[in-house]
This record gives sequence, structure tokens and C-alpha cells, in this order.
Amino acid sequence: MGKLSGLRHLFMTLFLHNFASFMVIPAITDVTMAALCPGRDECSLAIYISGFQQAIIGLGSFVMMPLVGNLSDKHGRKALLTVPITLTIFPLAILAYSRTRSFFYAYYILKILTAMFCEGSVHCLSLAYVADNVPEGRRASAFGILSGIGSCAFVCGTLSTRFLSTASTFQVSTAMAMLSAVYMRVFLPDSIINDNLSTPIISEGKSDGVANQNEEPDKKMQVFKTMPSMEDMLALLKSSLTFSQAAIVSFVSNLADVGLHASLLYYLKARFHFNKDQFADLMVITGVAGTISQLLLMPILAPALGEERLLSVGLFFSSAHMIFYSIAWSFWVPYAAAMFSLFYVFSQPCIRSIVSKQVGPCEQLCSCPKERHFISPVSVLCASGLPR
Repeated sequence: MGKLSGLRHLFMTLFLHNFASFMVIPAITDVTMAALCPGRDECSLAIYISGFQQAIIGLGSFVMMPLVGNLSDKHGRKALLTVPITLTIFPLAILAYSRTRSFFYAYYILKILTAMFCEGSVHCLSLAYVADNVPEGRRASAFGILSGIGSCAFVCGTLSTRFLSTASTFQVSTAMAMLSAVYMRVFLPDSIINDNLSTPIISEGKSDGVANQNEEPDKKMQVFKTMPSMEDMLALLKSSLTFSQAAIVSFVSNLADVGLHASLLYYLKARFHFNKDQFADLMVITGVAGTISQLLLMPILAPALGEERLLSVGLFFSSAHMIFYSIAWSFWVPYAAAMFSLFYVFSQPCIRSIVSKQVGPCEQLCSCPKERHFISPVSVLCASGLPR
């Protein structure tokens, strides 16, 4: 447990960041409907633009995640974590100020631009940070605890939304996002894999000596040369059958999951006239069940059953809960389906643990053939399917 206790500042940073991000989810549906289709419970335009937003963010993340992982391997996890945690503040601040149609569109555009870099990158970098500091045999439990922290933040954030007005929700969310950025910069120690790699992007102080000016262009060119290309990602996927299979499973699973959650809240609002409070209640049930599962059950079941069997259980219940949502015939069915999170939350930590174990002694670095580029396998996995 000593290694895991050393991650407490990462856990707190992730908790504050997720708290800020999750607490606006129950409210954003009502804000979108009020801005686009005021006075109505059904709005196809809201579903279309939400789907468009998810598609653009997904494509942007697919390109950015390997680059983020590559740069974090070179410059440290803390430096790269600073960027998405800081960028998350600005879209929230817009809706904290006003939620009229013009401000909503400003939020919508800025959210797309920032989320292409931020969506999933915080969790992806956190996974890499854990892998840097936790032995291979304990990573499944550590990843489960990390996901449990996210679920705990999900519960606390959505529960707080239940007792706040819409305006206060976005104001508190903005304040918590700012607090997470400050806490991370002050308390989180950096984690650099290789001391021979270049210095952090965000320098802690002045350099001890004056570098040779002739070396500067070479260093800049080296950064661009080591940025992963599509060929590098394909080579990494082909380097291990287990890794490629995990990437496919992650992609298909998250494709279904993102599609469900992009339309679920609008469906429940149109079908059962749910509002912010019912959304919050539903998410609290999901979060509580997921938190109990990841913090208590998974550390026990992962060593006993193995990641492969636990992954099968998680995928089965993930499919089952989607089916129950799709055939919901009464208002209580979504609440029953939310309880399935007790088991379907197993899938993502198990996939990450399986992938992490394929990398070898260099942990998150994987050497690609020919040009010897370095790509983070966990970041490629995050790109193939964004974390929940």
C-alpha cells in the first residue's frame, strides 16, 4: 500500500477535476434545450449538435492522444497534465457567466476546441503516472482505485447538482476546476520516466548553464521527428496481438457507450420528462454502485479471477444495461439499469491493465521500428476509445 499512498496528490487532483466536470452533466441537457428549443421537451437539433460535437471531439482526440502520451514521456506527466486541466476552466466559465443562446454557442465552439485535447487526456496521463509509480503486479488494483476515485467524484459532483440552481452549478464547477489546477501545480510531484530525456516544458527554474546555440535547431527538429505518425500507431498495434485486440475491444465498447450517453439524457427527457434533478438521481445511483465496485470489489476480484475474466463480466453487463435503457417501458427501468454499473465498470480498468503489461520494462514507452519513435501505448488505447 506504500506505493498507492504515494499517489494521493494525483488522486486528489483527479477528484477535483472530475468533480468540476461531472457536476455540470445533469444541468447541461436543460441548458441546451432552453437555448435551442425553449419550452419544449423534445428537440432533435440538440441531439444532432451533441452528436456532431462528440464526433469532432472523438476525431480530434484520436489524433491528439498519442501525441500527448509521447510528449508526456519526454517532458513529464505533470507538465502535460497542466494543459488540459487549465483549458477545462474556460468553457465552464462561459456558462457560469450566462446561459443565453449566444453564450451557449460560444461555449459549444470552445468546448469542441478544448475537448479535442482535454477529453480523455487527463485520465490517460493519470494512468501513465500510475504505471510509472506502481509495480506491474499491482497495476490492476491501482487502475481500479483510480477509476473508483473518478466514480466517487462523479457521485459527489452529481449529488451536489441536486441541491444547486443551474447558475450556481456552473459557478461552483468553474471554481473547482480552478482549484484542481492550483492543487496539481503546487502539490503533485512530477514523474519523468527517463532522466536522459529533455527537460520539462514548464521549467521550474533557470538552466544551470548556457546551451550551445547550434544544438537548439537540432532539439526542435528532434521534437517533430519523434511526434508519432499514423504509421507509428499502426506499427504499435501490430507489435502485439493482445494489444491490438484490446484496442479493438476498447474502440467498439466506447463507441457504443458514447453513442448511448450522447442521446440518453435527451431520450429520458422526451420519454419520461426527466429534468436536472432526475438526471442527478440517476447518476448518483450509477456512481455509488461504480464506486463501491471499483474501490472494494475490484481490488479483491482482479487478483482472484484475472483481468480477462473480469473484462468479460464487465462487457456483458455493459451490453445488458444498454439494452434495458433502450426498451425502458416505465420511469423506474432506467434506475434499475443504472445499478448494472456495479459490474460494467470492470471493463475499462481491466483493459488498461492488460495493455500496460504488454509494454515490458520500459513501462509506458514502446519503441516502433525503423525510425525508433516512441509512443505511449496507454495513450493509443485512450485514443481508440475515450475513458468513461
